[in-house]
Amino acid sequence: MYHDPMLQKTVAANSNLHQVILSEAKKEQSQTHELTIHDLVISLSPLGFIIGWIGFFLIWRKVEAFLDEKMVFSINGLQKVPCKKCRFYSKNHYLKCAVNPSIVLTEEAMNCSEYSPSNQNQSSKNP
Repeated sequence: MYHDPMLQKTVAANSNLHQVILSEAKKEQSQTHELTIHDLVISLSPLGFIIGWIGFFLIWRKVEAFLDEKMVFSINGLQKVPCKKCRFYSKNHYLKCAVNPSIVLTEEAMNCSEYSPSNQNQSSKNP
């Protein structure tokens, strides 16, 4: 008889404790299944960093290829220009052509009306 009230209190306390533990476990389970924005940002930030650098390098290569093509066209155009064979062309950096200094070594010089073949090249070939 002495043990029955004590036993009932212990059983009641254990059942209350068990209910508290179950309710806390349910809260923890519900919290672990939820994904918050903070968790997504932390988990996806390395992927975003890598994608950003890949995009940067792709754009860099496109710009570099565009500039290379632009330079190739201008160099190829200069090879066809007859200015270096003209008698008015000088190797002076300040004034390359005495007659048309504004169009010398450009694509406009291909149809130069003042073009005259140089006599120095012909005289050196025929000594």
